[in-house]
Amino acid sequence: MNEITFKLSDDFIELVKLLKVSGLCESGGSAKYAIGQSLVKVDGRIELRKGCKLRKGQRIEYGGSTIQVV
Repeated sequence: MNEITFKLSDDFIELVKLLKVSGLCESGGSAKYAIGQSLVKVDGRIELRKGCKLRKGQRIEYGGSTIQVV
């Protein structure tokens, strides 16, 4: 399993953007598709909102990888 630490520079980042900038999804479209297919978890729960605002301390799981927002 791949662990990624993402340093937040603003108050939040949207889930679609995080999946793209972290490199887990090649494009915003593939990130939206993954979210729509119930493949992404935020803090252990499936997240279907593409614009979900992520803040420090949250953990995202997708495709065997984990992103920790710090």
